[in-house]
Amino acid sequence: MKCIPTREAVGHVLCHDMTQIIKDQYKDARFRKGHVVTEEDIPVLLSMGKENLYVWEMTPGMVHEDDAAERLAALCENDHMTRSAVKEGKIELSAACDGLFRVRSQALMAVNSLEDIMIATRHGNTPVRKGDKLAGTRVIPLVIAEEQLRAAEAAAGDAPLLELLPYIKTTAVIVATGGEVRSGLIQDTFTPVVRDKLAAYGIETLSVLYSGDGVDNVAEAIAQARSLHPELILCTGGMSVDPDDNTPGGIRRSGARIVTYGAPVLPGAMFLLGYYEDGTVVCGLPGCVMYAGATIFDLVLPRIAAGVEVTRGDIVSLGEGGLCLGCKPCRYPICPFGKSVLA
Repeated sequence: MKCIPTREAVGHVLCHDMTQIIKDQYKDARFRKGHVVTEEDIPVLLSMGKENLYVWEMTPGMVHEDDAAERLAALCENDHMTRSAVKEGKIELSAACDGLFRVRSQALMAVNSLEDIMIATRHGNTPVRKGDKLAGTRVIPLVIAEEQLRAAEAAAGDAPLLELLPYIKTTAVIVATGGEVRSGLIQDTFTPVVRDKLAAYGIETLSVLYSGDGVDNVAEAIAQARSLHPELILCTGGMSVDPDDNTPGGIRRSGARIVTYGAPVLPGAMFLLGYYEDGTVVCGLPGCVMYAGATIFDLVLPRIAAGVEVTRGDIVSLGEGGLCLGCKPCRYPICPFGKSVLA
């Protein structure tokens, strides 16, 4: 740093906060560290008694923190995101719509492994609402070498580090299994829960079909559901290994390609996911979805709603973080559940 006359400071970068005190009115940093002095600032600084200022000596090949934050934000920003103005060397990105937030995790780690570079994000593969913060970017020092920023840009690669996918699935049919439900011996308390979860993502339930028991009955109800052309079919109940739980067999017989029957998630180990040739998604939902605060269905539904094809590998990656701690009251999604390191 160097000390220069305030009248000669235009274009220079302040090395520390400049506090302004107005008796009984104001006491705060009028200019913060890193501020680039403008012509309009000179009278204010002089009125604060600052005849001289300590400023950074900007040298070729060095970049100011505000400009560096802009370049890091450019590595992250993608469609459906808004960028804040730079403040104190930091830029924040927020969601411009509801959707599924995703992160290129390995590339982000490569960027953050570089000295003096920082990009912080929320967990990937999680649902967000319009206005939610997604990420913040800045560099650690007040000025940074140009070569460091170029290294970050190389580590990030050609694609943005972040992605926000709006929800595109809009219709579903629920197939409620079980003879006791179909006959009215017990009240169907499963369907209202599933209907509400779907509605949270803008998905309309077109119909509720009651299949009764038996593999053939479940498969026939699914065929009827498919005739309504929904984008998503949800079969509730009958997902355990008990002999009279026939939902998995019925889904298989209906012609679905099974991605997984079983998931390393509690609650939700008996979850089934499959696809039909036309792209329709089918899920077998275990009973825990009816009564637990958060389950495997809450982890997978945002991806399905955003049109992301869920793979066996995606399900496997949920094992770390896939144990719900059963907190009372349930605070999901503000909790560790489903926050896989590979998400």
